[in-house]
Amino acid sequence: MTHTEAVLCLNLLLFLQVVAQFRSNGRQQWPVPYRRFDRRPDVDSYCEALYPFCPTGDRDGRIPYMRDSDVISVYRLQTPVWEFKYGDLLGKIHIMHDAIGFSSSDTGANYTMEWYELFQLGNCTFPHIRPEVYTPFWCNQGAACFFEGIDDLHWSQNGTLEKIGELTGSQFNDMAQWVQDDNETGIYYETWTVRSDPSPNATVWFESYDCSQFVHRTYRKLTELGAKLSSRSQTNYTKIYLYSGEPTYLGNDSAIFGQPALKNLAVDIRQFYHTFRPHQSFIDFAISLLEAYKKVVLDKSFYFYYNFEYWHLPMKPPYVQITYEEVPLP
Repeated sequence: MTHTEAVLCLNLLLFLQVVAQFRSNGRQQWPVPYRRFDRRPDVDSYCEALYPFCPTGDRDGRIPYMRDSDVISVYRLQTPVWEFKYGDLLGKIHIMHDAIGFSSSDTGANYTMEWYELFQLGNCTFPHIRPEVYTPFWCNQGAACFFEGIDDLHWSQNGTLEKIGELTGSQFNDMAQWVQDDNETGIYYETWTVRSDPSPNATVWFESYDCSQFVHRTYRKLTELGAKLSSRSQTNYTKIYLYSGEPTYLGNDSAIFGQPALKNLAVDIRQFYHTFRPHQSFIDFAISLLEAYKKVVLDKSFYFYYNFEYWHLPMKPPYVQITYEEVPLP
């Protein structure tokens, strides 16, 4: 290593130490705010969906305009994830998908609005480790989908289809503009909620950004616009938790994977995510489960990607948990 390279590496390490110290002196905001963007980027052609995103919706995400005097019914929609393929299987462990339905009294037309992954859940939860690309490659965009029709059987057979309120056409149009703005600036899906422990007073380190969070944001916006929402049943939603001590900030892609001084960290992150790679054989998958158990439970370590930056989570029991908990309507 030359003198210049040594100085650069030393400066980089000092910079990361200063960043870590700054974040650990009580000035780090928890939960870490979800990063918003000026615009949605183009999708990389490497990312492929097993099932096409929003196949019957408007390609540009446009939402129909309603007459101001129209009365729009609002429906709470919930069904097991991949219900169309597996029926109630994932519903038995409370892995549910959420959406909102609308019905126009003027036209009689029904609509469904949901927010979900462009390339399925696995791609949003773990990256691809590509031999030709050193940096882990993420296909983690999520977006809103608005399309005509409500599949009554799909939502009601193993889930929920319940009217929870009404809007005027004017309120609906204001909501539609908000949805399009929200959709352009909130571009990536986040599966996990990370918190310090399962107790009610636990510290939340990171919030998820998924289908149910979009529903909650929309309900709050409808309430701000003057809508009254109520449900006859308890409004429960799926949460997938990781439990850890205080996270340690590591850096973004260029800081970790573009600097020789952090080669060991870069290799460790790649090895961690290799365990969770897609399209494994049954034998490889069984081996990967054992490796994941060792890393997360025995080594108490998890590399977490949020806002296009990496964090290290010092994992704690119960490590991972799926809950189905009440979130009241606003």
